[in-house]
Amino acid sequence: MSSDPLPTDLRFTAANAADRERGLLYFAEVTYGALRITFTVRSTRDGRTVISFPTRRDRHGRQHAIVRPIDDAARCALEREVLAALGIKAEGAAI
Repeated sequence: MSSDPLPTDLRFTAANAADRERGLLYFAEVTYGALRITFTVRSTRDGRTVISFPTRRDRHGRQHAIVRPIDDAARCALEREVLAALGIKAEGAAI
């Protein structure tokens, strides 16, 4: 039996019209154990809907992850779950 916390309390807030025009669809929050993680749901230029995790830019303009999945499989699984909660089918999702 795993002691890893399960995600709970997934919440969405729709982006305003100006943000939606730039591809930001929703702000999302999920609770993992004692942590609340905030991320976004976006539409890419090629029409895919994806989740995006927070980053910061250093003074040289390089991005650094603040929160991120441990690997691509975890990112895909979380993305499928989040998009399913919104009624959106994840493209390229393995079934």
